[in-house]
Amino acid sequence: MGKKGKKEKKGRGAEKTAAKMEKKVSKRSRKEEEDLEALIAQFQTLDAKKTQIVETPCPPPSPRLNASLSAHPEKDELILFGGEYFNGKKTFLYNELYTYNIRKDTWTKVDVPNPPPRRCAHQAVVVPQGGGQLWVFGGEFASPSGEQFYHYRDLWVLHLATKTWEQVRSTGGPSGRSGHRMVACKRQLVVFGGFHESTRDYIYYNDVYTFSLDTCMWTKLSPSGMGPSPRSGCQMSVTTQGGIVIYGGYSKQRVKKDVDRGTLHSDMFLLTSDDGGTGRWTWTRIHPSGVKPTPRSGFSVAVAPNQQTLLFGGVCDEEEEESLEGDFFNDLYFYDSARNRWFAGQLKEPKAEKRKRRRGQAAPAGEEPAGEEPGTQEPLEVVREVTTEDGTVITIRQVLPATGGTCRLPCEDEEVEDRPPVVAPSPRSNAMLAVKHGVLYVYGGMFEAGDRQFTLSDLYCLDLQKMDGWKALVEMDPGTQEWLEETDSDEEDEGTGEESSEEEEEEEGTEKAPPPVEHAESFGDYLSRTQPYWTARARQGLGPDTKDKKVLRSAHAMARTFFEDSVPDATLRESSD
Repeated sequence: MGKKGKKEKKGRGAEKTAAKMEKKVSKRSRKEEEDLEALIAQFQTLDAKKTQIVETPCPPPSPRLNASLSAHPEKDELILFGGEYFNGKKTFLYNELYTYNIRKDTWTKVDVPNPPPRRCAHQAVVVPQGGGQLWVFGGEFASPSGEQFYHYRDLWVLHLATKTWEQVRSTGGPSGRSGHRMVACKRQLVVFGGFHESTRDYIYYNDVYTFSLDTCMWTKLSPSGMGPSPRSGCQMSVTTQGGIVIYGGYSKQRVKKDVDRGTLHSDMFLLTSDDGGTGRWTWTRIHPSGVKPTPRSGFSVAVAPNQQTLLFGGVCDEEEEESLEGDFFNDLYFYDSARNRWFAGQLKEPKAEKRKRRRGQAAPAGEEPAGEEPGTQEPLEVVREVTTEDGTVITIRQVLPATGGTCRLPCEDEEVEDRPPVVAPSPRSNAMLAVKHGVLYVYGGMFEAGDRQFTLSDLYCLDLQKMDGWKALVEMDPGTQEWLEETDSDEEDEGTGEESSEEEEEEEGTEKAPPPVEHAESFGDYLSRTQPYWTARARQGLGPDTKDKKVLRSAHAMARTFFEDSVPDATLRESSD
């Protein structure tokens, strides 16, 4: 009895510590989020001008990660929403809506009035009622510099039958967050975990909320038992028995000033509700058998046939105090909740094309030459070289396991097999997955090469029933692999600060000219592109002690004035807005 009380006391103490930390993070981040609210509001003003639903056939969407890809419950379509893209200097956020027609292999951009604000790292769930609904919760918006974040706590639904967005307002829901997970279970949405980050602080969550699709009300759960530690980016899936499984994820903690250490979680938990309808939920630690995924973060998850959970890709980071290197994956794992067992996804060997070759004839490249001693086949290394727009060559290596068997001398007039080239998505993290009619679709994501981050826009599919090999629907376009590195002068400017700026102005006797307005550019796009310049000018004019919020307002006003002076024609200005 005493031990139980001590354990409960310790649990309440941890809850109080977490609550204090959340309050601290919330207070510090609120100021940052207020700075970004003006930019978000500007984008929403532009979106509000859309009054009609416009569907436009288009090429595949631009590269992105941390978007959502969902299968339409009634049509042979995939639905892509949101996401982010970073080119080395600037972060772009999206709230675009695309559909991919599986049968026709075509993309369509769908402009719907009053969409959710631009975001990434949100969660989207499709339910069949009402002709199909796409529910979206949370996510984050980042400043163009990628140094400030706004975390959403809003809930939206896209009515697929009418193609209309609706914001569902209900109190008592989760706090603002991204990297959380959400599933649909028993006519309710269930949200778990995630994180909230500001410039100086961050907090990870392990709380659980449900949203009733019948009453449109949020409820915070208080499950009994020892549950998962706070984390983001985990696997969350519904079992055939109606429970909810949590696997893996990522979290970090501060080990000393300005030094954080990340943790790759590999534990697994089951969340179940009382069948009696009492509203009681229970956490249970589970220990699955089989071939488990190697530790990783940034993996993607989808529901495979027979209610198995599929895990794809990810990255395992090797963290040092001053560096971070990662190994990216493109492997598949399946979790069978009925058997509580993991197993690795094994693809069937592609069928080889047979042809005749006489003994002594020179073997084509890649084929064993005649006369070589028999031996066991070694793992196959597939090397792909991609040349980026700036001429940089990126080498992507994939090691495929040996298929077994031995090599031997071909007999005279023997049929020799020509194996087709291996097709597979390159190793990546934060890709988007969806399963429709037993076929897995993988879109986009990112990988790193040295200090560079490359965002993908390719699309692959795999028949999960046949497992007979990947098919490339959209190849990676090297021309989209843009990376803008900071120049030496940029770094010097950052290091010397205002003093160097003042010295340059004195020497040159002139002030740096404002960035010009591009042809047919809207004010929102212009502001997003040039905000650092106008913020610096406003800061210089108002002084270093002026509050950031006032500086930002002044910067927006200066940018607006310059924009309107550059586009004097009111009609043209309205159309570009």
